[in-house]
Amino acid sequence: MKKFLKLLTGRLFTFLTLLALQIAALVWLTLNFMNASAYYIPIVYTMAFISVFFIVSRDDNPVFKISWILVILVAPIFGVPFYMIFGNKRVGRQVYRQIAKYQEHYEKEMRAVLPEPVPSVRTELLDYSANLCRQSDYIRNLTGSPAWDNTAVEYFPLGEDAFARILQEVGKATRFILFEYFIVEEGEMWTAMLAALREKLDEGVSVRIMYDDLGSIQTLPVGYEKALQNMGFKTGVFNRIKPHLNAKLNYRDHRKILIIDGDVGFTGGINFADEYINRKIRFGHWKDSTVMLKGDAVWNLTLMFFQQWMFTTGEDVDLTEFTPRRSFPSDGFVQPFGDSPLDGENISENAYIQIINHARRYVWITTPYLIIDTQMATALIIAAQSGVDVRIVTPNFPDKWYVHPVTRSNYLQLLQAGVRIFEYTPGFIHAKMFVSDDEVSIVGSTNMDYRSFYMHFECGVAFFRSSIATHVRNDIAKSLDLCTEINLLDEESISLPVRLGRNILKLFSPLM
Repeated sequence: MKKFLKLLTGRLFTFLTLLALQIAALVWLTLNFMNASAYYIPIVYTMAFISVFFIVSRDDNPVFKISWILVILVAPIFGVPFYMIFGNKRVGRQVYRQIAKYQEHYEKEMRAVLPEPVPSVRTELLDYSANLCRQSDYIRNLTGSPAWDNTAVEYFPLGEDAFARILQEVGKATRFILFEYFIVEEGEMWTAMLAALREKLDEGVSVRIMYDDLGSIQTLPVGYEKALQNMGFKTGVFNRIKPHLNAKLNYRDHRKILIIDGDVGFTGGINFADEYINRKIRFGHWKDSTVMLKGDAVWNLTLMFFQQWMFTTGEDVDLTEFTPRRSFPSDGFVQPFGDSPLDGENISENAYIQIINHARRYVWITTPYLIIDTQMATALIIAAQSGVDVRIVTPNFPDKWYVHPVTRSNYLQLLQAGVRIFEYTPGFIHAKMFVSDDEVSIVGSTNMDYRSFYMHFECGVAFFRSSIATHVRNDIAKSLDLCTEINLLDEESISLPVRLGRNILKLFSPLM
């Protein structure tokens, strides 16, 4: 009963109710206009034609286009306004000007505040492997984030392991702490973290906390930002939810970044909610991963944080106060990078595809969602048909009932090409990881779905010639022992109604 009352009085219920009322009003106005005007049908189909022409002419993912064209053609009365609200990725000029301003500031500070890695970093990577160097160059050329040496790394295969280390490192902070997460939920995990952060505040450490408004809309009470400010924290709430229909709702900060004194950084898949450390059971055992960086590469994460922070809060920050001050023994080359939905570049997806295309022996992947476009599917299929050992681990317990059938709808074409697919039987695997040939790996926040690739702000870390690749491979190998492998014959014998249901949902996968 308490949960039900909490749901009814929460911000999410209020937000969804107001949206539903606006949609109902839109439907009512549309139907009344249809009855009152003889020109209604020609107007609707003219608008539908213009919308379809606009969608076709845009430089966008073909599957995304097809889904919206289908919606508009099947129900033009509602499809056109819904596309204008939810499908149009363009944002206002003011937002673009702000983004451009902070991107310019980001690149300027990257060059001026901290010297770039010495040329020998790229030279050494090029001497070792031209393919790895090209993958690193792609990330750097598109994001401005270089690969670094003088960085130690550590891998954590579970959220509870990472959280224990996070508390240890937070306890060592002397200058500042930067916190950027998609979800923060009141519970055991956040209570412990908040206590550690408040202790640092009392010691004079500066603490900035930023979270996504939609990600935390159901997990934090109304006015929580003010409560944090009253404790002494600087706060930022990314892309505040406004109870009216607008395209900006799509753009969420899905990143997970924690930085301590500019020398230590954490990122990966975990948010700050109890299921991520298995203190609350939602979908069986929660399998997630995190990496810790110590050294020069943390600077990339710091700049990513402040790009979002300055956009969210408007605070003008002197970044010279946040540079790394300690170097550590190198563990390969480490390249943290960000991905934005506003730059027209699908950096995370393309970085994944590069790993697949350059693989010689194997590519192993873990992802909570396998909602892929033709480009990604083709890369996986060609790799498998070329003799590369391609393995993908997905959850057996889904967190969203309507998404899991779409994940499974992609199994058959991949299995037929020789890709091996495993479902994590103990529960829900939330880790987002790629590893190939013991040479390159990516660990980060980016799911293999349309929202992560095209609509969210994401982050990840590419590792070249680093021990992280071995740790990721070994962790996936252990997980495979707990998985059920999907059999091609079983997939081919799936009943027609189930297959039809999956494929219908798949048509709308870019909208999920």
